[in-house]
Amino acid sequence: PNLVGMVRVDQAWGLFQASVAAHDNHVAYYGATETTGHPDDKWGWAVQLALSIKNIPTGAGDVINISGVYTDGATRYNFQNLAGGSYIMYGGSSLAYQSVAAVTAPDTTYVTGGSQESVKTWGFRGAYTHNWDPYWNTAIYGAYAQAQFGGGTKTFLCGAGGVFSSVAGVTSCNPDFNIGQIGLITRWTPVKNLTFSGDFTWTHVDQKYAGVVAAGANFPVAKPAATTELKDQDSFTLLLRAQRNW
Repeated sequence: PNLVGMVRVDQAWGLFQASVAAHDNHVAYYGATETTGHPDDKWGWAVQLALSIKNIPTGAGDVINISGVYTDGATRYNFQNLAGGSYIMYGGSSLAYQSVAAVTAPDTTYVTGGSQESVKTWGFRGAYTHNWDPYWNTAIYGAYAQAQFGGGTKTFLCGAGGVFSSVAGVTSCNPDFNIGQIGLITRWTPVKNLTFSGDFTWTHVDQKYAGVVAAGANFPVAKPAATTELKDQDSFTLLLRAQRNW
């Protein structure tokens, strides 16, 4: 279950909202069958503050929206609203065949025989929307989030003889990562309930691993037997959309 509570003030000037959520993490088995057992449930939680300011001097209907969130064992209340919770992104490299950023942000992590360890995240996002006329508006938006893993997970992955630190070529090992986004969207509403939009977004994944590793053994996504550099990555997305509401 997820339990959610909210306190909200909504008036002509805008709104302010404080939200809390509790999330029960119920995970699978240690092994391939139920006889291997599983860790006990662990409750995660999230808190969020949001502010919307309307009727600003730049134009009728213009609005500024901002929010900030902190999660402990409830990552989905941050990353799934901002961006995906897992990435394998490839790019160019001057040191190897390609470069890659491989990151993930689950709610919790655990090892065989151990308890769940929560992943902590924080983030904020904001947008400013300007109405050019009754039919056209443009919004600029941005977001930033960080995921931080617990000590047990870091030891398992990156300690002496860790799963990833022991891979040949890894020079820096840390599963923590950050994601930043900046975007611009323009909407045209020729008639009520029909909107055409163009949305351009830049996403930057700031991962904490470094080194050059053998790609075939570690990132088997149709890649040749060549080396891959562990490196931050960028992506650019253009989304063209037509939406009709009834």
